[in-house]
Formats: sequence, structure tokens, C-alpha cells
Amino acid sequence: MTSSGLVVQGQPISDPDGGVKQIVNDFSIQIATVNGSGSQSANNVLLRSIFRMGVPVSSKNLFPSNIAGLPTWYTIRVSRYGWVARKADIDVLIAMNPETAREDVLSLAPGAAVIYDEPFKLNEIRSDLTYYPVPFDRLAAATGADAKVRKLVKNMVYVGVAAHLLSIDMEWVEKTVRKQFAKKVKAAELNLNAVHAGFDYAVSTLTKQDPYVIEHMNATDGKVIIDGNAAAAMGAMFAGVTVVTWYPITPSSSVVEQLIDFMKKYRIEQDGKSNFAIVQAEDELAAIGMVLGAGWAGARSMTATSGPGISLMAEFAGYGYYAEIPGVIFDIQRTGPSTGLPTRTSQADLTFIAGLSHGDTKHVMLIPGTVKECFEFGIEAFDLAEQLQTPIFVLSDLDLGMNSWMSEPFDYPEKPITRGKVLSAQQLEEVGGFARYKDVDGDAIPYRTLPGTDHPAASYFTRGSGHNEKALYTERPDDYENNMLRLARKFETARTLVPKPILEGTGRQRVGIIAFGTSHWAVLESRDQLERESQLPTDYLRIRAYPFTSEIHDFVATHERVYVVEQNRDSQMFNLLKIDLDPTQVTKLHSVRHFNGLPIDARTVTDAIAAQEGAE
Repeated sequence: MTSSGLVVQGQPISDPDGGVKQIVNDFSIQIATVNGSGSQSANNVLLRSIFRMGVPVSSKNLFPSNIAGLPTWYTIRVSRYGWVARKADIDVLIAMNPETAREDVLSLAPGAAVIYDEPFKLNEIRSDLTYYPVPFDRLAAATGADAKVRKLVKNMVYVGVAAHLLSIDMEWVEKTVRKQFAKKVKAAELNLNAVHAGFDYAVSTLTKQDPYVIEHMNATDGKVIIDGNAAAAMGAMFAGVTVVTWYPITPSSSVVEQLIDFMKKYRIEQDGKSNFAIVQAEDELAAIGMVLGAGWAGARSMTATSGPGISLMAEFAGYGYYAEIPGVIFDIQRTGPSTGLPTRTSQADLTFIAGLSHGDTKHVMLIPGTVKECFEFGIEAFDLAEQLQTPIFVLSDLDLGMNSWMSEPFDYPEKPITRGKVLSAQQLEEVGGFARYKDVDGDAIPYRTLPGTDHPAASYFTRGSGHNEKALYTERPDDYENNMLRLARKFETARTLVPKPILEGTGRQRVGIIAFGTSHWAVLESRDQLERESQLPTDYLRIRAYPFTSEIHDFVATHERVYVVEQNRDSQMFNLLKIDLDPTQVTKLHSVRHFNGLPIDARTVTDAIAAQEGAE
């Protein structure tokens, strides 16, 4: 069994007639097109058709930060072993963009297959590849589509060609096309015609010469395909969110876009009235201001943004921390600084958010590594925000948020909503009042009331300036110091409430690996490579939250060397750990970084760890 629980079904097999050695269900397909050319539907059909054949798949969409015209690449990884991290090498290229075709071909390893638009004449570039020229324009014209639509259905032609050459079951291709265009019958028929045009041409004209084949498996039974942003939106809905404020920014926009669809479908009353408010603000500063206002009033509120939006939210984040107001902020990370690469992935907001705002500030972060955790943390973030009375940041990234991932179905939440320490009028009567910022229970979390509570003792000031236990304005040094020390103790309480890390391995190996977020998938595969290639068994601990829990301290203490894998230049998780750990343990940490904007791959992790181990 692999770490993902899938049965390894052997190595590539030889053709029974002594022909080319087949590579079954273990390769990557890259489709190179132009942004805005309508290739998304075709790529989705390919991905889901293979998935419906029971074969594990994953996708990476590398697209430019413009509306149309620039190159885009969509990669499908097919892995019988269940690996879903980006694979560095491309095995099958579908070249549809003349601007990048030559460079795309030159980047391939020997033995790769190239399906390409016939006029490109790519077969003249190299002699160590397998080429399949296809007259896409002629085949698209034969479908009967008008000139305006041909450039769109042209994409479905390559679906048909690939289906024949890779042995993708046409029954599933046809069903997937019909589902894709379920509400557009004419569009479905037109696209099916294009698929069949490509398939029939490949059958009659192209001779299979490459080794890449897809065969039926049963490894996807019961699984779903979903992106992390949709999963997070679903979690927020189940959490009972009622106020959503946002300003569109890549790659976070689809969190709220999906949430709008979900809320309209499931949260409209029978009389047609909605029980929620979704507001597009004028900027991110206004968005988080409304989140905190709604949170103060007792609503479950959230926003979604990315790094540039987080930058604008800094002052309000400090206000939420100091005035102790709940709210949830989803940060779908992308590269920076400044505009950076808006459509590339990163894990580089960690240290920024950990202390977001001026002054002494410590924020709680949840860090999902799977789409299922996007759903689960989308729920848990709201509970923690109200339990801890503070903004909670959920740090996903572009790779997890916008790409399609296989997953087990999400569990229907059974746990009751946790509102934290909210005093009702009756409770106020029983206790005879309260001090808003007083630590009553020793956990540094005070009690609060909600606006409209019908009791004379319910009201209090919520101010971002100096205040004492009773929420009264003060500039007394001891009041400020006591309040800040209590907030620091509350952060220690948060250690006991946030999601614990997950251990893979025995816990008794000499070498350990720490990772988080989408680096998880590359590390899983890298551990397999390290053991097979370097005879180096490793333990692996996946961090899922900040502040760090005691399990992380214990993991470092029980290993000789610990590699911290992350997708940023400045080793941000590595440095947060150094601050948190006992100084005697810090020398065990070693950094593995990846920060070119592409999702991290297993080979990068394997080579970096093997090199450092070999240097010792």
C-alpha cells in the first residue's frame, strides 16, 4: 500500500507481442493553449473521464494574469500509485499554441509523445520524441460549427485524439461531455461531434508508437473531485456564516463566488427572503472592517482575499486582536511581494500574518493541506474565532484553492456550533454584571455580550485604544501591560484548541520532515523516493495550525535532523519554529525551499534532502 492507501499494481509492462513497453496509468499530460481560447471545458473532460475510469488524477492549471491571449498550460497527472503532487517531467504534450510550441517541445525528456497542430511542423525540432500531427482546423470545420465557434470546438478535437491514443474510454468521454453541457443540449452535441472527429481521425490515420496507456482501475470509487476554494465556501456555509464581505482578487475570488451560489441554493427561506448578506466592498480595508463590525454584533462573518488584500487589512487585524472581536479571513496565498505573480502559488504569508498589524500582535492561523480540510477548517475557523474572540486566518494557496483535487466525500458536520463565552441577560442577572476584558476562568478568554442584550450591565465600550478590564479608557501603564500579558496567555490557550499536526511514519526514525499545506503531497511522494533510492526512511509531521502544539516540539526533540519543507524564499515556517522551540533543539532544523511559483514537486524535495544528508 502507498501512503495514500492505493494498491501499487506493478511496473510498466511489455506488450505481449513484443512491441513497445507500456507505461500504464503513470504519466503526465500537458495541454498548451492560449488563455481565453475555451480550453477549460476540454481539459476538464479529459480529467474527469480518466477519473471515471477509476484512475487517480490531479490537475494543475498554469494560467497568465490577463484576460486573454497569453500562454496557458494545463497538466493532468495520472498516477496508479495515488501521487497527486506536480510531476516535474511531462510525458504527453498536446501543443495547441504556436507561440510556445517550440519551447514546449524542447523542454520534454526523450521518449515523450507530442500531439500537435499539423501546421506547426514540430517533428522537425527533435528526433527522440513521438509525434502525432493533427489537422485541427480542418477537423473542427467538419463538425459544422460556424467560424466563430470553431476555435472553441477545436479543443474538443484534441480530447478525441487523446482518447484514442491513450485508450481513454469513449463511453466516459461522452458521458462527461453531456454532463459538462447538461443545460446546453446543442452545445453538447456540437462538442461531441468534435470529440468524435478527433477520435475517428486518430483511429484512421495515427499509429500508436508511444508507451503511455490508461487502463481501468477502481481506485477512485466513492471519491469526488473539487477545488479547495469551493470546499472552503461549503464549510463556511455549514458553519453558519451570515455576513460575507469581499473585494475580488486572484486567487481568492472563487471562494465567495462559490459561496454566493451555495447560499442562494440552500439559504433562501420559503418566503423568498435570504438570511444572509454578501457585500462586495470598495476595497479590502472596507471588507475586513465590515467583518469585524458584524462579528462584534454577533454575526458569523468572513472575508476572502490574497496577499495584497491582507496588506491592506493590517490595521483592522490589529484592532480585531486588541479589541477581541471574532471574524474569519481566508487568505488564498499567491506570490509576492507587491503584485508579484498573481496566478502562481506560494506559502509566503506566514510570518506576515502571524504578527499582522503594528505593535505586539499574535494571530491564529489554520493551514489546510487537503480539500477536505478546506471544508473542515472552513467550519472550525468560525468556532475558534468565537471561542477565542479574535480574527482567525485560514491560509490556503492558489494550488489548493483553484486546482481540482480528488477527495473522500466530506463528513456531514455533527458537532454543534460553538459560540464561546457569550453572556445572556439571564446569566448577567445571575452573576450581577461582568467586566469585558477580565480573565475569570484562568484561560485568558474574557466574557462578552452581544448588542441588544436586555440587561443594564450588558453594554461595554469596544475600543482600539488603551482599556482596562472593564473596557474603560485608560493610559495607565499597568493596565496596558496586564491586558497585553493576558492576550499573550490567550494565545497559549489557543495552542490547546487549534488542529493538531498529523504524523506519518513510526516516529522513531533518525530523520524527520515537517511540512504544511500543499507541500504535503510532494513530501508524501518524496518519502517513498528517499526510502527506495537512498535507503533513508523518514518520519513526517504535517503542521495544520499556528500557534504550534506540543506535538511539534516533541517531534523535533525525538529526531536527529528535521527538514522543514516550504514554498517561500525566506524559510518562514522554519523561522517561526526557531522562535517557538527550545534553543537547544533549533540546530536540528534544516530548510528545504521552493519558490518559483510552480507547485512544489517530489523530486525537488528528494534531491534537496538527499544532498544535505550526503553532505553530513
